Amino acid sequence: MLNYPELKVDRRKLLALTGMTPQEFEQVLAAFSHAWDRLYPLDQTVDGQPRQRFAGGGRQGSLPCPEQKLLFILVYLKTYPLQVVLGELFGLSQSQANHWIHRLLPVLRAALDDLGALPERDPTHVANSRTAPGAGPRLIIDGTDRRRQRPKNPEKQAAHYSGKKKTHCDKNLVLLDMDSDRIEFLSRTYPGKTHDKKMADQEPIAYPPETELHKDTGFQGYEPAGRKTCQAKKKATRREPHSC
Repeated sequence: MLNYPELKVDRRKLLALTGMTPQEFEQVLAAFSHAWDRLYPLDQTVDGQPRQRFAGGGRQGSLPCPEQKLLFILVYLKTYPLQVVLGELFGLSQSQANHWIHRLLPVLRAALDDLGALPERDPTHVANSRTAPGAGPRLIIDGTDRRRQRPKNPEKQAAHYSGKKKTHCDKNLVLLDMDSDRIEFLSRTYPGKTHDKKMADQEPIAYPPETELHKDTGFQGYEPAGRKTCQAKKKATRREPHSC
């Protein structure tokens, strides 16, 4: 079973499972604990009703401390395993894993919001985001793929199948600030078949003034008005001379 005291001394494994170094984990942990206390006060039950007995009574669960709770939800988001697999990793049943996922996601969101780490979700507010304003921000626009279970409905299968990735997935559009390494914007979710440029066309992104936008060939033809764009070019394939 995974537990934080063992993982925190193995930086490489913790990074692989959560996407965070021990220092980053500890930073998020402090905000996560405060968000937990704010969303789930000790004098109330999970349903928000007044507690009839002191907190801490009864059998201890498999996620008794904030460290284990944060580790659980980060492993889920980083590796995205089946709930049965996630339950096996933390000594939970599938139904318990499902319960904790839905209970901890709002806590993590609140913690990241307190740390100022959440990306903007409204494309019209990108220009007014926390770190975007400035003299000539350098941004990278790209599409991300997230694997999902194969839909049973034939129409959904076709919509979510990515021929490029050869799998069923969901897609999002992201903007990365090259100077701060911060995700400035995260779009709504699109089916895996959606082309990167089509997502960009459907998201009315308001870029800061004098933005330098870097893109790949998936955004060929995407030229926001008044913005300087830089597109990487594919290296020409070297052809071997034919032998006579």
